Amino acid sequence: MWKTLEARVSRLTAVFLIPATLLVAAESSGVSERYTPAERRHWAFQPRSKPTGSIDGFVLAQLKKQGLTPAPPATRRTLIRRVSFDLTGLPPTPAEVDAFVRDQDPKAYEKLIDRLLESPRYGERWGQRWLDVVRFAETDGFEYDTHRNDAWRYRDYVIRSFNRDKSYDQFIREQLAGDELSATDEEMRIAAGFNRLGPLRKNAGNQEVASSRSEVLTEMTNIVGSALLGVTLGCARCHDHKFDPIRHTDYYRMQAFFAATQPDDVPLAAPDEQAAWKKRVDEIDARMKELKKTMTAAGKTEGDVTKAVADLEDQKPTPLPSLYSVKDDFKSATPIHVLARGDFQNKGQRVNARPLGVLIPEATPELGASTEKPRAKLVDWVLAPENPLTARVIANRIWLGHFGRGLVATPNDFGRMGSRPSHPELLDYLANRFIESGWKFKALHREILLSGTYQQSSTHPGAEAAKAKDANNAYLWHFERRRLEAEEIRDAALTVAGKLSEKMGGPGVITPADKEQIQLLYKPSQWKVNPDENEHFRRSVYLIAKRNLRLPMMEVFDAPDFQISCARRETSTHAPQALELMNGDFANRMAGFLAQRLKTEAGRDTAKQVDLAYRLAAGRGPTLKERTLGVAFLKAQPVTEFALAVLNLNAFLYVE
Repeated sequence: MWKTLEARVSRLTAVFLIPATLLVAAESSGVSERYTPAERRHWAFQPRSKPTGSIDGFVLAQLKKQGLTPAPPATRRTLIRRVSFDLTGLPPTPAEVDAFVRDQDPKAYEKLIDRLLESPRYGERWGQRWLDVVRFAETDGFEYDTHRNDAWRYRDYVIRSFNRDKSYDQFIREQLAGDELSATDEEMRIAAGFNRLGPLRKNAGNQEVASSRSEVLTEMTNIVGSALLGVTLGCARCHDHKFDPIRHTDYYRMQAFFAATQPDDVPLAAPDEQAAWKKRVDEIDARMKELKKTMTAAGKTEGDVTKAVADLEDQKPTPLPSLYSVKDDFKSATPIHVLARGDFQNKGQRVNARPLGVLIPEATPELGASTEKPRAKLVDWVLAPENPLTARVIANRIWLGHFGRGLVATPNDFGRMGSRPSHPELLDYLANRFIESGWKFKALHREILLSGTYQQSSTHPGAEAAKAKDANNAYLWHFERRRLEAEEIRDAALTVAGKLSEKMGGPGVITPADKEQIQLLYKPSQWKVNPDENEHFRRSVYLIAKRNLRLPMMEVFDAPDFQISCARRETSTHAPQALELMNGDFANRMAGFLAQRLKTEAGRDTAKQVDLAYRLAAGRGPTLKERTLGVAFLKAQPVTEFALAVLNLNAFLYVE
């Protein structure tokens, strides 16, 4: 018996990097659950296989098996527009297109990929993908939707990390446990703000504080499951998972890794600045208290009192800069109990931290309640070589970013109710290659983009027959044509109009919005438009991510709402999209700038104006029919109307 225990302790000590004495003590607690062989056999919980081959080899093998053939290669003009949007979220310039088309170097495409990967625009594009997954926002959500004035630093950290090609294992380690790794390193502290990204319900009236703490812990726990592990961990909050082998107790043992995690705003201002700021806030708080008392005594309505107090609230000075982070506070650590139906008032057995039971040896003990740096221990397990999920999940996300569909079509759910991989060997191959490269994103990008599979045309000579066998293109017999995402449409319009600002970083930009939208906010004063118009031309990733107000341009084109993890952007088609592009303030404003650009760069020659418009917006010249129609249109309508029509073209809105 003791030899068996010793072996278990040795294995767990290696994975968690914690003292063996803690594990021995925990073993005696009697905590144990069993998982049937069938539960452990689910494909996602199996160790990664080690297939040999290449991306094209795996894809061609499946195509042959399904009786399908690949599409021919895409043209160079199509390819540069495709890869430019995929890596930077922006269209190539006419000069870049012409240079690539003329380049006779056999490595011209490879050079193009390297140039785009080294562009600072790459981090902005792929940083946005990560921000989607972790539901980044700069406000709390719920009724008050209070602004998080320093949350933007996390967004900038993510963009920097992608541009520097930070290894994914370090990226995750910093976000889950940066504060535990270094309490003085600003980058680490900012990264740890990951643990505070979820919506936050502020206390009001007689709402229980314990309820709020339970919700905060729930947010911290659930995002680990969806973003990092690709499992619907949150489904086990109220009871055993209905479909996957995740026990009710598993959920709270995972939550226990965060029991001591508390919010921490690390001040950046000098002590005298902090004292002056606090003095001013205290003065206003005192005036608010007195005003409320006086108005109530005078019989004023609740609405009048609320408005008067809110007006005073707006006079408070802007919060001083700080790092939006977390820290461990074991003195105020939350005792973690298994909650019946997830109700914080219905406590069951007390539990401590332990990873998901189905992915660790039977009878693995919990960590001791006093274990130091618990989130760092969680990271050790998330990134452990024997964890089959982590590398698969991120490799699938990278693939999805290039093909619009993951090899697993449900990127946040690798469980039994999720999709099975269309190419299981390819998924493991990509995951293995990712780890072998040192968990480097850019190396995997290169391998995917250089494959013949990625370079296929979006049209196939035998499309009708192929659709009958594989209507969803799961087996990749052609490249899937896709509509640009909301940010890409806005940024491309700015680029084509010649107005895109390349300024990076800083607080979220607030641009003009409809008055009707602003009035719906709890405090309309929250929407203070940046007075510098140049700020309004920043990339969309820098627009303020406010949970209770999304710009129509973003909303109608399926931008996420920042409430939950967005694993994959949906693509809808409906009338408000056309209305926004034809009648929206942004589209019409960009059309005006584009019209001016056409007149400046192409002169009064309408044929040249049409040619330039297509080269800017579509990455190619107009067809004969398009040129004829464009010239005829310009004879009857102003250039601004033509420019607006160009921004509504499928050739502008879609990538082939």
